[in-house]
Amino acid sequence: MPPSSTAGDALVVHPFRALTYAAVDADHLTRVSSPAYDLVTSAGRARLAAADPHNVVRLILPGPDDAAGQAGGPCDRQSAERAAGTLQQWLDDGVLVRDREPALWCYAMVAPDGVPTVGWLGAVELPPDGSRAVLPHEDVHPGAVAGRRELLAATRTDLEPIVLAHDPSAAVERETALVLTVVPDMRVADDDGVVHELRRVTDPATLARLADGFAQVASVIADGHHRFAAARALAAGGPGRVLALLTPMGPGGLRVRAIHRVVPGLDLPTAARAAAAGFVVAPAEVPVPDGSDSWSPGPGRFVVTDGSRAVLLSEPTPSVRDRVPPDAPPSWRALDVVLAHHGLIAGCWGRPDDPASVLVAHDVDEALRLARRSSGVALLLHPSTPADVAAVARDGARMPRKSTLFVPKPRTGLVLRPH
Repeated sequence: MPPSSTAGDALVVHPFRALTYAAVDADHLTRVSSPAYDLVTSAGRARLAAADPHNVVRLILPGPDDAAGQAGGPCDRQSAERAAGTLQQWLDDGVLVRDREPALWCYAMVAPDGVPTVGWLGAVELPPDGSRAVLPHEDVHPGAVAGRRELLAATRTDLEPIVLAHDPSAAVERETALVLTVVPDMRVADDDGVVHELRRVTDPATLARLADGFAQVASVIADGHHRFAAARALAAGGPGRVLALLTPMGPGGLRVRAIHRVVPGLDLPTAARAAAAGFVVAPAEVPVPDGSDSWSPGPGRFVVTDGSRAVLLSEPTPSVRDRVPPDAPPSWRALDVVLAHHGLIAGCWGRPDDPASVLVAHDVDEALRLARRSSGVALLLHPSTPADVAAVARDGARMPRKSTLFVPKPRTGLVLRPH
């Protein structure tokens, strides 16, 4: 993306007075932190809630009976108010404490292979309509936005950051390199073996140089489209800010994995016969998950499996490709996930694109489990690249909901932003 050229296109990043847990030793942070809310299953929510009475999952996914650690499903006003009451109790009890000084937080995530991803936590101004400072690339589901808005309105706190991938900035890179020489304020490893290190930065000169560096670049939402939309809805067109982790696009930034699809109630023979009208269908091996989800069917190819058997779909016919809307930008029309939704799911299988008809799975193992549980099939996809995502966002288009999984993910609960 080119540098911002107008004031409305500037990425405006502010330091903020964070809420953090009073106890920041690694063992405690392991017990009280959580993956992002949309990655937590009902069983996972129960495990997190049982790990510690102050686990942040009680705020991001307030259940109907927190003592039992049950998941509450979509967040409504009642459950949002319950979360707000829990948050206030933790503040009153000193479980959470407020920083005295505004700060930006340097956030490093080191994967098990030793490859680091480094970004900055800051309060990003919600840009005006038409701005290119923060560009979405995915569609959102109104119900999910409404639920996140209820939670935001009740707690008046950003409980977890959105993630932005920004254009390279030499100024930001210089400041980051200097800060990484300092001992971290927090350090914790997650269940995937990613080590999270956070460093609080309050020096006015450093903060000013970082703000100037960010003002020269534009960004794409890598994660948190629903939370971003909820923040905008709460601001109602007025000024507002949102907690964001800003990471560079490209080296030192995030990587992209596919988010797979599961179609309940569709058996594999029926799916294969219907797909044969638009693809070459051949037998295939059921993928064996290796924990990293590095497996891929390859570009322009799909694997469909019920968990026991599988077929490979390739060589889509012109009639299938013609189902992709022709007036959309080329960057969008070329995406495998778009062909999957328009050509295969809607075209060959006749299924609507809604959360009840098409489920999503964040790795191959989850996709296979969901397919077996729902008596359906998993549709396994090749991931888009960061460049693909940026091109779609620049062209003003939207990928289908839940198309990309940027990794690694920041850990929820380490830093909160009260409004």
